[in-house]
Amino acid sequence: MQKLSLPLPAPDALAASQALQQRILDELAQHQGWIPFSRYMELALYAPNLGYYSGGATKLGKDGDFTTAPEMTPLFGATLAQFYAQCLPQISAQVMEFGAGSGKLAKDFLTECRTAGIAIERYFIVELSGELRARQEEYLKDFAEVQWLPAMPEAFSGLVLGNEVLDAMPVDLLRKTEQGWREVGVALNTADGESVLSYQERDCDPVRAAQIPDDETLQDGYLTEVHSVAIGFMHSLSAMLRSGQTQTGKAAAALLIDYGFPAREYYHPQRHQGTLMCHYRHHSHPDPFYLPGLQDITAHVDFTAMAQAALDGGLQLHTYASQAGFLIQAGIAQVLARTSAEQVMQYLPQANALQKLVSPAEMGELFKVLLVGTELNLPATLLQQDRSHRL
Repeated sequence: MQKLSLPLPAPDALAASQALQQRILDELAQHQGWIPFSRYMELALYAPNLGYYSGGATKLGKDGDFTTAPEMTPLFGATLAQFYAQCLPQISAQVMEFGAGSGKLAKDFLTECRTAGIAIERYFIVELSGELRARQEEYLKDFAEVQWLPAMPEAFSGLVLGNEVLDAMPVDLLRKTEQGWREVGVALNTADGESVLSYQERDCDPVRAAQIPDDETLQDGYLTEVHSVAIGFMHSLSAMLRSGQTQTGKAAAALLIDYGFPAREYYHPQRHQGTLMCHYRHHSHPDPFYLPGLQDITAHVDFTAMAQAALDGGLQLHTYASQAGFLIQAGIAQVLARTSAEQVMQYLPQANALQKLVSPAEMGELFKVLLVGTELNLPATLLQQDRSHRL
Protein backbone atom coordinates (compact mmCIF):
# COMPACT_ATOMS: atom_id res chain seq x y z
CA MET A 1 0.00 0.00 0.00
CA GLN A 2 1.28 3.49 -0.87
CA LYS A 3 3.08 5.24 1.98
CA LEU A 4 1.03 8.09 3.39
CA SER A 5 2.32 11.59 4.08
CA LEU A 6 0.21 12.80 6.99
CA PRO A 7 0.81 14.91 10.12
CA LEU A 8 2.83 13.07 12.76
CA PRO A 9 1.14 12.37 16.11
CA ALA A 10 2.42 13.50 19.47
CA PRO A 11 4.63 10.97 21.34
CA ASP A 12 1.89 9.99 23.80
CA ALA A 13 -0.59 9.45 20.97
CA LEU A 14 1.92 7.35 19.07
CA ALA A 15 2.54 5.26 22.19
CA ALA A 16 -1.22 4.68 22.52
CA SER A 17 -1.42 3.58 18.89
CA GLN A 18 1.48 1.18 19.39
CA ALA A 19 -0.25 -0.29 22.45
CA LEU A 20 -3.38 -0.85 20.39
CA GLN A 21 -1.35 -2.47 17.61
CA GLN A 22 0.00 -4.91 20.19
CA ARG A 23 -3.57 -5.60 21.32
CA ILE A 24 -4.47 -6.38 17.70
CA LEU A 25 -1.43 -8.64 17.32
CA ASP A 26 -2.50 -10.53 20.45
CA GLU A 27 -5.96 -10.96 18.90
CA LEU A 28 -4.40 -12.34 15.72
CA ALA A 29 -2.30 -14.80 17.73
CA GLN A 30 -5.44 -16.06 19.45
CA HIS A 31 -7.17 -16.72 16.11
CA GLN A 32 -4.55 -18.47 14.00
CA GLY A 33 -3.23 -15.24 12.52
CA TRP A 34 -6.42 -13.98 10.88
CA ILE A 35 -9.47 -11.95 12.03
CA PRO A 36 -12.45 -10.55 10.09
CA PHE A 37 -12.08 -6.91 9.12
CA SER A 38 -15.12 -6.11 11.28
CA ARG A 39 -13.21 -7.34 14.34
CA TYR A 40 -10.18 -5.26 13.39
CA MET A 41 -12.40 -2.21 12.92
CA GLU A 42 -14.09 -2.85 16.27
CA LEU A 43 -10.73 -2.92 18.04
CA ALA A 44 -9.41 0.13 16.16
CA LEU A 45 -12.45 2.19 17.08
CA TYR A 46 -13.68 0.80 20.40
CA ALA A 47 -10.93 -1.13 22.25
CA PRO A 48 -11.18 0.08 25.88
CA ASN A 49 -8.99 3.15 26.51
CA LEU A 50 -7.14 2.70 23.21
CA GLY A 51 -9.70 2.71 20.38
CA TYR A 52 -10.46 5.83 18.39
CA TYR A 53 -13.79 6.47 20.10
CA SER A 54 -12.86 5.11 23.52
CA GLY A 55 -9.47 6.86 23.83
CA GLY A 56 -8.80 10.41 24.87
CA ALA A 57 -8.00 12.21 21.62
CA THR A 58 -10.14 15.07 20.30
CA LYS A 59 -12.32 13.75 17.49
CA LEU A 60 -14.47 16.63 16.29
CA GLY A 61 -14.08 20.20 15.11
CA LYS A 62 -10.99 22.14 13.99
CA ASP A 63 -8.71 20.30 16.45
CA GLY A 64 -9.99 16.85 15.54
CA ASP A 65 -10.23 14.70 12.44
CA PHE A 66 -13.60 15.67 10.95
CA THR A 67 -16.55 18.00 11.52
CA THR A 68 -20.17 16.89 11.93
CA ALA A 69 -23.33 18.91 11.37
CA PRO A 70 -23.91 19.71 15.08
CA GLU A 71 -20.33 21.02 15.38
CA MET A 72 -20.95 23.36 12.44
CA THR A 73 -24.06 25.15 13.70
CA PRO A 74 -26.74 25.07 16.43
CA LEU A 75 -29.32 25.29 13.64
CA PHE A 76 -29.03 21.52 13.15
CA GLY A 77 -29.94 20.52 16.71
CA ALA A 78 -32.61 23.22 16.94
CA THR A 79 -34.28 21.94 13.76
CA LEU A 80 -34.31 18.37 15.07
CA ALA A 81 -35.94 19.69 18.23
CA GLN A 82 -38.62 21.34 16.10
CA PHE A 83 -39.21 18.02 14.34
CA TYR A 84 -39.48 16.30 17.74
CA ALA A 85 -42.09 18.90 18.77
CA GLN A 86 -44.17 17.95 15.72
CA CYS A 87 -44.17 14.33 16.90
CA LEU A 88 -45.60 15.26 20.32
CA PRO A 89 -47.87 14.15 21.93
CA GLN A 90 -47.96 10.98 19.81
CA ILE A 91 -44.61 9.96 21.34
CA SER A 92 -43.48 10.15 24.95
CA ALA A 93 -41.65 13.39 25.83
CA GLN A 94 -38.22 11.85 25.89
CA VAL A 95 -35.26 11.48 23.54
CA MET A 96 -32.43 8.94 23.30
CA GLU A 97 -29.23 9.74 21.47
CA PHE A 98 -26.62 7.27 20.27
CA GLY A 99 -23.15 8.53 19.38
CA ALA A 100 -23.43 11.80 21.29
CA GLY A 101 -19.73 12.64 20.85
CA SER A 102 -18.96 16.01 22.38
CA GLY A 103 -22.57 16.51 23.46
CA LYS A 104 -23.09 19.41 21.03
CA LEU A 105 -26.24 17.99 19.44
CA ALA A 106 -27.76 17.32 22.86
CA LYS A 107 -26.97 20.85 24.03
CA ASP A 108 -28.45 22.52 20.95
CA PHE A 109 -31.51 20.26 21.03
CA LEU A 110 -32.18 20.91 24.71
CA THR A 111 -31.52 24.64 24.37
CA GLU A 112 -34.15 24.82 21.65
CA CYS A 113 -36.61 22.88 23.79
CA ARG A 114 -35.97 25.27 26.68
CA THR A 115 -36.28 28.49 24.68
CA ALA A 116 -39.21 27.32 22.52
CA GLY A 117 -41.16 25.73 25.37
CA ILE A 118 -41.02 22.20 23.92
CA ALA A 119 -41.81 19.56 26.55
CA ILE A 120 -39.03 17.08 27.29
CA GLU A 121 -38.77 14.95 30.41
CA ARG A 122 -35.59 12.98 29.75
CA TYR A 123 -32.74 13.10 27.26
CA PHE A 124 -30.95 9.77 27.44
CA ILE A 125 -27.44 9.34 26.06
CA VAL A 126 -26.26 5.79 25.43
CA GLU A 127 -22.51 6.05 25.94
CA LEU A 128 -20.05 3.15 26.11
CA SER A 129 -16.96 5.28 26.71
CA GLY A 130 -16.33 6.46 30.25
CA GLU A 131 -13.97 9.13 28.94
CA LEU A 132 -16.57 10.54 26.56
CA ARG A 133 -19.27 10.38 29.22
CA ALA A 134 -17.10 12.45 31.57
CA ARG A 135 -16.71 15.10 28.88
CA GLN A 136 -20.42 15.09 28.14
CA GLU A 137 -21.33 15.38 31.82
CA GLU A 138 -19.22 18.52 32.14
CA TYR A 139 -20.51 20.02 28.89
CA LEU A 140 -24.18 19.31 29.69
CA LYS A 141 -24.10 20.02 33.44
CA ASP A 142 -26.76 22.74 33.09
CA PHE A 143 -29.35 20.32 31.68
CA ALA A 144 -30.94 18.20 34.38
CA GLU A 145 -32.93 16.29 31.75
CA VAL A 146 -29.84 14.39 30.61
CA GLN A 147 -29.33 10.86 31.87
CA TRP A 148 -26.60 8.46 30.73
CA LEU A 149 -27.12 4.77 29.96
CA PRO A 150 -24.32 2.21 29.51
CA ALA A 151 -26.29 0.18 26.97
CA MET A 152 -29.48 0.16 24.92
CA PRO A 153 -32.46 -0.47 27.24
CA GLU A 154 -35.08 -3.11 26.53
CA ALA A 155 -37.87 -0.59 26.00
CA PHE A 156 -38.13 3.07 25.01
CA SER A 157 -40.94 5.32 23.84
CA GLY A 158 -39.95 8.64 22.34
CA LEU A 159 -37.54 9.82 19.65
CA VAL A 160 -34.19 8.14 19.03
CA LEU A 161 -31.47 10.27 17.41
CA GLY A 162 -28.46 8.83 15.60
CA ASN A 163 -26.35 11.36 13.71
CA GLU A 164 -23.40 9.68 11.95
CA VAL A 165 -23.76 6.55 14.06
CA LEU A 166 -24.33 3.83 11.48
CA ASP A 167 -21.22 4.75 9.46
CA ALA A 168 -19.01 4.09 12.51
CA MET A 169 -20.24 0.52 12.98
CA PRO A 170 -17.78 -2.22 11.95
CA VAL A 171 -18.22 -3.67 8.48
CA ASP A 172 -17.05 -6.85 6.80
CA LEU A 173 -15.14 -6.66 3.51
CA LEU A 174 -15.93 -8.97 0.59
CA ARG A 175 -14.23 -9.37 -2.79
CA LYS A 176 -15.72 -11.09 -5.81
CA THR A 177 -13.52 -13.71 -7.50
CA GLU A 178 -13.96 -16.33 -10.21
CA GLN A 179 -14.78 -18.80 -7.43
CA GLY A 180 -17.38 -16.49 -5.85
CA TRP A 181 -17.24 -14.07 -2.95
CA ARG A 182 -14.24 -14.13 -0.60
CA GLU A 183 -14.01 -12.44 2.78
CA VAL A 184 -11.17 -9.94 3.15
CA GLY A 185 -9.83 -10.07 6.69
CA VAL A 186 -6.71 -8.91 8.51
CA ALA A 187 -3.42 -10.77 8.98
CA LEU A 188 0.24 -10.04 9.64
CA ASN A 189 2.42 -9.81 6.56
CA THR A 190 6.19 -9.40 6.21
CA ALA A 191 7.20 -6.76 3.68
CA ASP A 192 10.72 -5.35 3.25
CA GLY A 193 11.79 -7.12 6.42
CA GLU A 194 9.03 -5.47 8.44
CA SER A 195 5.89 -7.15 9.80
CA VAL A 196 2.81 -5.10 8.98
CA LEU A 197 -0.94 -5.53 9.21
CA SER A 198 -2.47 -6.25 5.82
CA TYR A 199 -5.50 -7.69 4.05
CA GLN A 200 -5.82 -11.45 3.55
CA GLU A 201 -8.69 -13.32 1.90
CA ARG A 202 -10.54 -16.41 3.11
CA ASP A 203 -13.69 -18.32 2.22
CA CYS A 204 -16.83 -16.27 2.70
CA ASP A 205 -19.92 -17.09 4.75
CA PRO A 206 -22.75 -17.35 2.15
CA VAL A 207 -25.08 -15.44 4.50
CA ARG A 208 -22.84 -12.38 4.26
CA ALA A 209 -22.53 -12.61 0.49
CA ALA A 210 -26.31 -12.86 0.21
CA GLN A 211 -26.58 -9.26 1.45
CA ILE A 212 -25.20 -8.01 -1.89
CA PRO A 213 -27.99 -7.57 -4.47
CA ASP A 214 -27.63 -8.25 -8.20
CA ASP A 215 -24.11 -9.51 -7.77
CA GLU A 216 -24.09 -11.07 -11.23
CA THR A 217 -23.60 -7.55 -12.65
CA LEU A 218 -20.38 -7.07 -10.67
CA GLN A 219 -16.98 -7.89 -12.12
CA ASP A 220 -14.35 -10.13 -10.56
CA GLY A 221 -12.17 -8.11 -8.21
CA TYR A 222 -15.12 -6.01 -7.00
CA LEU A 223 -14.51 -5.01 -3.36
CA THR A 224 -17.30 -3.87 -1.08
CA GLU A 225 -18.67 -3.88 2.45
CA VAL A 226 -21.58 -5.63 4.16
CA HIS A 227 -23.15 -4.25 7.32
CA SER A 228 -23.95 -7.11 9.66
CA VAL A 229 -23.28 -5.09 12.84
CA ALA A 230 -25.49 -2.18 11.75
CA ILE A 231 -28.24 -4.62 10.73
CA GLY A 232 -28.04 -6.19 14.18
CA PHE A 233 -28.28 -2.72 15.72
CA MET A 234 -31.42 -2.00 13.70
CA HIS A 235 -32.99 -5.25 14.89
CA SER A 236 -32.24 -4.36 18.53
CA LEU A 237 -33.51 -0.82 17.98
CA SER A 238 -36.75 -2.19 16.52
CA ALA A 239 -37.33 -4.47 19.51
CA MET A 240 -36.70 -1.57 21.91
CA LEU A 241 -39.17 0.76 20.19
CA ARG A 242 -41.87 -1.90 19.88
CA SER A 243 -41.51 -2.77 23.58
CA GLY A 244 -41.69 0.93 24.42
CA GLN A 245 -44.97 1.30 22.60
CA THR A 246 -46.35 -1.81 24.29
CA GLN A 247 -45.47 -0.43 27.74
CA THR A 248 -46.66 3.15 27.22
CA GLY A 249 -49.28 2.95 24.50
CA LYS A 250 -47.46 5.75 22.71
CA ALA A 251 -45.56 5.74 19.43
CA ALA A 252 -41.79 5.61 19.14
CA ALA A 253 -39.47 6.56 16.28
CA ALA A 254 -35.80 6.61 15.29
CA LEU A 255 -34.26 9.38 13.19
CA LEU A 256 -30.98 8.22 11.61
CA ILE A 257 -28.86 10.70 9.65
CA ASP A 258 -25.77 9.59 7.78
CA TYR A 259 -23.97 9.51 4.45
CA GLY A 260 -24.81 6.63 2.17
CA PHE A 261 -26.93 5.27 -0.62
CA PRO A 262 -29.76 2.86 -1.40
CA ALA A 263 -28.51 -0.63 -2.28
CA ARG A 264 -28.71 -0.18 -6.06
CA GLU A 265 -26.33 2.79 -5.82
CA TYR A 266 -24.22 1.33 -3.02
CA TYR A 267 -23.39 -1.83 -4.98
CA HIS A 268 -23.06 -0.07 -8.32
CA PRO A 269 -20.53 -1.65 -10.71
CA GLN A 270 -18.52 1.59 -10.77
CA ARG A 271 -18.13 1.57 -6.97
CA HIS A 272 -15.65 -1.28 -7.33
CA GLN A 273 -13.37 -0.27 -4.43
CA GLY A 274 -16.15 0.04 -1.89
CA THR A 275 -16.69 3.05 0.37
CA LEU A 276 -14.28 2.41 3.24
CA MET A 277 -12.51 5.64 4.21
CA CYS A 278 -10.28 6.89 7.03
CA HIS A 279 -10.08 10.38 8.53
CA TYR A 280 -7.03 11.77 10.29
CA ARG A 281 -6.46 15.45 11.10
CA HIS A 282 -8.95 16.50 8.39
CA HIS A 283 -7.15 14.32 5.82
CA SER A 284 -9.08 11.51 4.13
CA HIS A 285 -7.29 8.38 2.90
CA PRO A 286 -8.04 4.65 2.30
CA ASP A 287 -5.52 2.91 4.64
CA PRO A 288 -7.23 1.48 7.75
CA PHE A 289 -3.90 0.20 9.11
CA TYR A 290 -2.39 3.66 9.50
CA LEU A 291 -1.95 4.51 13.22
CA PRO A 292 -4.85 2.41 14.54
CA GLY A 293 -6.67 4.17 17.33
CA LEU A 294 -5.70 7.63 16.09
CA GLN A 295 -7.89 7.78 12.98
CA ASP A 296 -11.54 7.28 12.23
CA ILE A 297 -12.55 4.37 9.98
CA THR A 298 -15.94 4.60 8.30
CA ALA A 299 -18.05 3.16 5.52
CA HIS A 300 -21.06 4.64 3.79
CA VAL A 301 -24.44 3.31 4.89
CA ASP A 302 -26.55 0.90 2.84
CA PHE A 303 -29.91 2.51 3.63
CA THR A 304 -31.85 -0.24 1.90
CA ALA A 305 -30.38 -2.78 4.32
CA MET A 306 -31.13 -0.50 7.30
CA ALA A 307 -34.72 0.08 6.24
CA GLN A 308 -35.26 -3.64 5.56
CA ALA A 309 -33.85 -4.54 8.98
CA ALA A 310 -36.30 -2.13 10.61
CA LEU A 311 -39.20 -3.62 8.64
CA ASP A 312 -38.06 -7.13 9.57
CA GLY A 313 -38.03 -5.96 13.18
CA GLY A 314 -41.69 -4.93 13.02
CA LEU A 315 -41.28 -1.18 12.47
CA GLN A 316 -42.75 1.05 9.79
CA LEU A 317 -40.72 3.05 7.29
CA HIS A 318 -41.96 6.62 7.71
CA THR A 319 -39.63 8.46 5.36
CA TYR A 320 -36.31 8.33 3.58
CA ALA A 321 -35.08 11.69 2.30
CA SER A 322 -32.01 13.73 1.55
CA GLN A 323 -30.69 15.73 4.49
CA ALA A 324 -31.48 18.91 2.58
CA GLY A 325 -35.08 17.90 1.93
CA PHE A 326 -35.69 16.84 5.52
CA LEU A 327 -34.11 19.89 7.18
CA ILE A 328 -35.91 22.33 4.90
CA GLN A 329 -39.29 20.69 5.53
CA ALA A 330 -38.56 20.49 9.25
CA GLY A 331 -38.09 24.27 9.35
CA ILE A 332 -34.37 25.06 9.39
CA ALA A 333 -34.90 28.26 7.37
CA GLN A 334 -37.43 29.47 9.93
CA VAL A 335 -34.95 28.76 12.73
CA LEU A 336 -32.31 30.83 10.92
CA ALA A 337 -34.84 33.63 10.31
CA ARG A 338 -34.98 34.34 14.05
CA THR A 339 -31.62 36.05 13.59
CA SER A 340 -31.97 39.29 11.63
CA ALA A 341 -29.91 39.52 8.47
CA GLU A 342 -28.97 43.00 9.64
CA GLN A 343 -27.01 41.40 12.49
CA VAL A 344 -24.29 40.52 10.02
CA MET A 345 -21.76 39.07 12.49
CA GLN A 346 -24.35 36.65 13.89
CA TYR A 347 -26.35 35.95 10.73
CA LEU A 348 -23.67 35.27 8.11
CA PRO A 349 -21.89 32.36 9.87
CA GLN A 350 -25.23 30.64 10.45
CA ALA A 351 -26.39 31.26 6.88
CA ASN A 352 -23.11 29.83 5.55
CA ALA A 353 -23.46 26.77 7.79
CA LEU A 354 -27.05 26.24 6.60
CA GLN A 355 -25.80 26.36 3.03
CA LYS A 356 -23.31 23.56 3.77
CA LEU A 357 -26.04 21.45 5.39
CA VAL A 358 -28.45 21.68 2.46
CA SER A 359 -26.33 22.32 -0.63
CA PRO A 360 -26.21 19.36 -3.06
CA ALA A 361 -22.50 20.10 -3.50
CA GLU A 362 -21.88 19.86 0.26
CA MET A 363 -23.84 17.68 2.75
CA GLY A 364 -27.37 18.16 1.45
CA GLU A 365 -27.46 15.27 -1.01
CA LEU A 366 -24.81 12.84 0.21
CA PHE A 367 -26.35 12.72 3.69
CA LYS A 368 -29.69 10.97 4.01
CA VAL A 369 -32.38 10.79 6.68
CA LEU A 370 -34.11 7.54 7.56
CA LEU A 371 -37.11 7.71 9.89
CA VAL A 372 -38.54 4.42 11.13
CA GLY A 373 -40.82 3.63 14.03
CA THR A 374 -44.18 2.42 15.23
CA GLU A 375 -47.50 4.04 14.26
CA LEU A 376 -46.83 7.76 13.81
CA ASN A 377 -48.82 10.36 11.89
CA LEU A 378 -46.44 12.90 10.40
CA PRO A 379 -47.33 16.31 8.93
CA ALA A 380 -47.80 16.05 5.18
CA THR A 381 -45.08 18.65 4.62
CA LEU A 382 -42.48 16.34 6.13
CA LEU A 383 -43.34 13.66 3.57
CA GLN A 384 -43.04 15.88 0.49
CA GLN A 385 -39.37 14.97 0.08
CA ASP A 386 -39.85 11.23 0.66
CA ARG A 387 -37.69 8.94 -1.50
CA SER A 388 -38.68 5.59 -0.02
CA HIS A 389 -39.39 4.32 -3.52
CA ARG A 390 -35.64 4.43 -4.25
CA LEU A 391 -34.73 2.00 -1.49
